[in-house]
Amino acid sequence: MSVESRLVFVDPTEVRDKERDELIRELSERFGLDADRVAAKVNATPSRYQVIEKNVAPKEWKDLAKREFQGLGALVDYKRVYPDETGAADLIGFTNAAGQGAEGLEAVLDTTLAGEAGKQQVDISASGTQIPMGGGLAKDPVPGKDARLTLDQDIQWHAEQALAARSDELNADGGSVIVMRPNGEIVAMADYPTYSPKDIGSTTAEERLNGAVAEAFEPGSTNKVITVAGALEEGLTTPDTVYTVPYSIQRYDRTFKDDHFHDTERMTLSGILAKSSNVGTIQVGEQLGKQRMYDYLRKFGFGQPTGLDLPGENAGILTEPEDWWGTQLPSISFGQGLSVNAMQMASVYATVANDGVRVEPHVLAGTVDKEGEFTPAPEHKKERIISKATADELKLMLEAVTGDEGTATAAQVPGYRVAGKTGTANRVNPETGSYKGGGHTSSFVGFAPADDPQLIVQVVLHNPKKEYYAGKAAAPVFADVMSFGLKSLKIEPTGTEAPNIRLMEDE
Repeated sequence: MSVESRLVFVDPTEVRDKERDELIRELSERFGLDADRVAAKVNATPSRYQVIEKNVAPKEWKDLAKREFQGLGALVDYKRVYPDETGAADLIGFTNAAGQGAEGLEAVLDTTLAGEAGKQQVDISASGTQIPMGGGLAKDPVPGKDARLTLDQDIQWHAEQALAARSDELNADGGSVIVMRPNGEIVAMADYPTYSPKDIGSTTAEERLNGAVAEAFEPGSTNKVITVAGALEEGLTTPDTVYTVPYSIQRYDRTFKDDHFHDTERMTLSGILAKSSNVGTIQVGEQLGKQRMYDYLRKFGFGQPTGLDLPGENAGILTEPEDWWGTQLPSISFGQGLSVNAMQMASVYATVANDGVRVEPHVLAGTVDKEGEFTPAPEHKKERIISKATADELKLMLEAVTGDEGTATAAQVPGYRVAGKTGTANRVNPETGSYKGGGHTSSFVGFAPADDPQLIVQVVLHNPKKEYYAGKAAAPVFADVMSFGLKSLKIEPTGTEAPNIRLMEDE
């Protein structure tokens, strides 16, 4: 928020000689300034205006003014105050010394928050005196408006704490946590490492980037939901369709493998998703084909801005299908060979949770004018991506991922039905341009309650060193943040029982 302050200045020509030393001592001690620098300003010639200190509290100036130093004055000013030391700093951004939004939402909403200055045309005499009524052409000032966000302060704080603790524990390079509703409202957007908007001078531009939109990464297995969604929507398969899934499969000059060795198995489509089989997903992707695969990736929002319009957003990489080489369709089917940001992937699962309708992610709820009247933000773009029937099938299949036979039992939240997906992806080593030595990105994204989704939580950990499998690295953060969010918003369990999902042919 902006709070009134004072800019304290001195007119050296008006300072009484007998008070100069006392004034210098008073200003330097009161504001903790170097006495020599204060003296240089108080004694500056020829000068009528020297700024001593900005952002002085009105009470502080009132106390100083009682000393009645001649030549000392103050102008009404405003300073930006950030009550929470690192509360959504990467999203909110900050203002510069001139009070203008420099990064984040402060920059995006600068015109709305600042309003417009008024103007008046006047005549000035040769001596510099304003001549009353000499001009008169005027433009009234337009007051700025407050911006009301969709963020929940408690959930934002908890997401930041949980992310920071897990990143430190696993010695990760960084990460992000997004909490949102199916209708696109962002409840929390945490980034790590973060910074304090009160201490901008000690940070770099790179450190201040909002990683939830600025950091692109290969999504890995979280991308499998799009492959499966496309095949279901096109009528090419069903959740109970059985596939013969070996441990490895050869495509052109490359051998693709599942994460853990297994004998050739007869898995259902639900089982392929629950057990996160790369080989099984490749078969589903080949049913879909590269053009339809590309089309669904685009429909779900890949390769394009999210709609948040935040500075530094990285739209990721999604090449045109005519440029895909032989092994790219298999790779993209299970989340390699393309890149996304965390917000894009969170939006995919919000679309599934929202019965197949994608709503542009948004954080601005509306504005409040000087009279306190709230004006909602314009309605956000909506588009049906898949049918409700397909979305309902995916909800059940994703619920099996967190079941006892799935890859993310650590994502379970006691008392609630939870759906979601793990993603463990290789990172490209910038020094070699290959995966070797690049580390991993671990992610988990899901929603709860699974049969009546209210919240979506996306967790991304970049290059965790001590544990990188997403089911163990990212899923516990999901469970922690989701549990807190459900309780904080008083979202009750549905009370329904999770159905038995057939994962193998002989079940």
